[in-house]
Amino acid sequence: MAAPDPVVVLLGSPDAPPPPNLAELEKLAVIRHATADDLGTALPGADALVLWDYFSRALRENWAAADSLRWIHVCAAGVDSLLFDDLVASDVVVTNAHGAFDRPIAEFVLASILARDKRLHESKELQRKHRWQHREGHMTTGSSALVIGTGGIGREIARLLRAVGVEVTGAGRRSRTGDPDFGMVRESAALTDYVGEFDTVVVIAPFTAETENMIDADVLAAMHPDAHLVNVGRGALVDEAALIEALRTGQLGAASLDVFVTEPLPADSPLWDMDNVSISAHMSGDVAGWRDVIAAQILDNLRRYADDPDAQLSATLNNVVDKGRGYVVPGDPPTA
Repeated sequence: MAAPDPVVVLLGSPDAPPPPNLAELEKLAVIRHATADDLGTALPGADALVLWDYFSRALRENWAAADSLRWIHVCAAGVDSLLFDDLVASDVVVTNAHGAFDRPIAEFVLASILARDKRLHESKELQRKHRWQHREGHMTTGSSALVIGTGGIGREIARLLRAVGVEVTGAGRRSRTGDPDFGMVRESAALTDYVGEFDTVVVIAPFTAETENMIDADVLAAMHPDAHLVNVGRGALVDEAALIEALRTGQLGAASLDVFVTEPLPADSPLWDMDNVSISAHMSGDVAGWRDVIAAQILDNLRRYADDPDAQLSATLNNVVDKGRGYVVPGDPPTA
């Protein structure tokens, strides 16, 4: 007798259309559609949960209903919105969208650096005022960048910045030399010792208890006064109050911010009105077609699950998250 089709809960939201390949998913599994409001009634008996609404925290409140859950897929690179103690301690395997956003975010970082170096934001403001004002920009080639976070996205940022002549160094959990993408990786716990050496500091570390507010007042004070901070990771990686003060006093030259502690960014935040700040609405990885890429990842892993539901999922699924660390450890998941 053939094994029954797995039951997969697809957690969506009113603002997000279902995956474009939903018909393909339905050939492999029984799909239950749910929102945060009714997740508790959809979970009993389900084998898997797909967080199409990838920032949802609804599972924590409905964990008791997840009586047969074996696998969760998060449709984002960061899984900080999902992980909680009971889930981390369980045998449930978590996978994510590792790889889907690497190039888009890397291009966004490069664009942010070029826009600041070539003073494009100032040019747009002068255009709005109908003012012709000649100015000099800065060379990007030959500048230096520290990329804090040496995962897949950080590595793609490093490769793209190197391609335009930026001297790139990484910052990660441990220092090392001979890294294929960064050359040198320095210990992120010691940022104040060396962060002042760089023209640009890019923040793309995973958000964990250890990395919360890793860019604090001390790190900001140690940065070069004309430095450019680019945050495309999570807002809570940066002490926002300390950042505002550093930007206000000229202790920090500029910031390009795609993520914030509170999103949407409140209308009364001082960041909105700062001339040395560029704000975007958590969109650095969102390019046309990104949902198709994510949907293909879901389908690939669902096929792997359906082919052998009794297998050790951590060995058969792609993009398996180390729940203790909060991110995919390179080399752990299969790629074939």
